[in-house]
Amino acid sequence: MSSFIYGFLSRTLRFTLKLLLGLFAGIFAISLLVAALLVVALNLLTSLITGRKLAPGMVFGQFQRFSPQGMWPSGPARKGSAKVSEVVDVEVREVHDEKHLP
Repeated sequence: MSSFIYGFLSRTLRFTLKLLLGLFAGIFAISLLVAALLVVALNLLTSLITGRKLAPGMVFGQFQRFSPQGMWPSGPARKGSAKVSEVVDVEVREVHDEKHLP
């Protein structure tokens, strides 16, 4: 009889622990989702207030702008872009800074 009670208590305790750990994992996952949504919402609100683009959009725009042709097939075609073999020469000019760092 005691082995039956021991087995029953053991199974009940294991089930309770599995249920509790699953509940904690679900709460953790939902809290991460809420935190991510909050960050996205605040980032969107900041971009609307400042008038700037979202940072991830700017990064991917730079990737698209400076990548070789064909890497981003769905992107807009560049009209006046220089070919890879062309060299663009620029004049060198010195920039004098009025502020001197210590």
